Amino acid sequence: MTDAYTPEILPSHRGLYYGGAWHDSATGVRDTILNPATGETLAEVATAGRADVDAAVAVARRGYLEWRDVAPLERARILKEIAAIIRRNGDELALIDSANCGNPYGEMKNDSVVAAAQMEFFAGLVTEMKGDTIPMGPDRVNMSVREPLGVVARILAFNHPLMFCGGKMGAPLAAGNAVIVKPPVQAPLSALRLAELIHGLLPAGVFSVLPGGSEAGAALAGHPGIAKVTLIGSVAAGRAVMREASDTLKPVLLELGGKNALIGYPDSDPDRLANAIVAGMNFGWCGQSCGSTSRAFLHDDIHDAVVSRLERAVERFKPGLPTDPATTMGALVSRDHFDRVMGYIASAKDEGAQVVTGGHAITEMPLAKGCFVAPTIFSEVTPEMRVAREEIFGPVLVLRRWSDETAMLDEVNGLDVGLTASIWSRDLATAHRAANRVEAGFVWINEVGRHFLGAPFGGYKQSGLGREEGIGELIAFTQEKNIHINLGGQ
Repeated sequence: MTDAYTPEILPSHRGLYYGGAWHDSATGVRDTILNPATGETLAEVATAGRADVDAAVAVARRGYLEWRDVAPLERARILKEIAAIIRRNGDELALIDSANCGNPYGEMKNDSVVAAAQMEFFAGLVTEMKGDTIPMGPDRVNMSVREPLGVVARILAFNHPLMFCGGKMGAPLAAGNAVIVKPPVQAPLSALRLAELIHGLLPAGVFSVLPGGSEAGAALAGHPGIAKVTLIGSVAAGRAVMREASDTLKPVLLELGGKNALIGYPDSDPDRLANAIVAGMNFGWCGQSCGSTSRAFLHDDIHDAVVSRLERAVERFKPGLPTDPATTMGALVSRDHFDRVMGYIASAKDEGAQVVTGGHAITEMPLAKGCFVAPTIFSEVTPEMRVAREEIFGPVLVLRRWSDETAMLDEVNGLDVGLTASIWSRDLATAHRAANRVEAGFVWINEVGRHFLGAPFGGYKQSGLGREEGIGELIAFTQEKNIHINLGGQ
């Protein structure tokens, strides 16, 4: 099979989903959704504006008042049913995402598995939203309880549309909240299809999907009826969400960008390290991952040996049509993003960086009309270069040579972001000391790229606020109430 994509798998509804029904936008505006691999139009989708957000929040509030009173174990049963639907339709949802966001079908199939697993995980934690009792003597009972927040907005990124929609609704729904999802403007189709698949399982208004751009995002973040807003996106987008949320003093949960370091100590095995560097860059989805280890710091003693192995290590990533099951590397999500990434590659060359591999767009048929960039690695990079300092969110990796550990760690920590880091050494004491000194929220030692359900994921500094993927995410969608009872009468 060379191309598994067929138009029949796309959602039949292209509007806004709220109140358990489909709606056109109040203005009638629709966005053209493209296939970034071919430039072809996939669909015309309604675009939510402020009036649509107002309408969705109103019905979500009514749905929340019903959903919060559903017994926790019954909520869990429904969430497990949703997870089962995601699993049964995983191939179809993966195909939609690969056609819409450009990531390979083979990679996107795992996103459905992850989304279902996250839903099941939080369903299993519904009885862990526990309070405390505080001793006050024989005639008093003092206790705390956890209650849902209300209506929660989740603004999602384009690199894993279905995984973020299906997985990130798990914690707030388990806690008893209503959820309004704003899928990425570039890739809303899998979220719309998920709404079709689970229609009727939840009370009307409990789950909503509002495709749209910055107007919808700002309206959700600033809306007085939204109790909490979350974002997976860039640092700039995170700042914008915080500004909008500040007027109503609502809490935010932000999972933002990174310029993440992989550190190779001199006792590391060059073969393993070369493979880890390539794997950590997430070339499969064109480096479009906030957790990609896009800065590799290699000790002098192993630098040349590792670099000599990188071109071969990256050979397994060959750009191809994302919907072809054999494809190992897809397309960038849009033409605008393609131009941005190519601008970084040009700046690196202009500033004197040396191309180890890649460094060019793919212009051969059948990929000529798509947003394809070869996996790119630069050596001889200096700390002042843009590619060494700024998150590219594309398939561009930079190499740094080091000999002084203190100076290297100062450079690793010298940016205002700190999401992930990967440390490679056979000496566990060395690696553990480095992990303590690295300013990042999620650190691998002799591992890279993997997430572990139940382990809190999130960043330091401007890489975000809060943690996801563990019990802390569930608790973050609750609020604590204290109740004091006088047993002695009035």
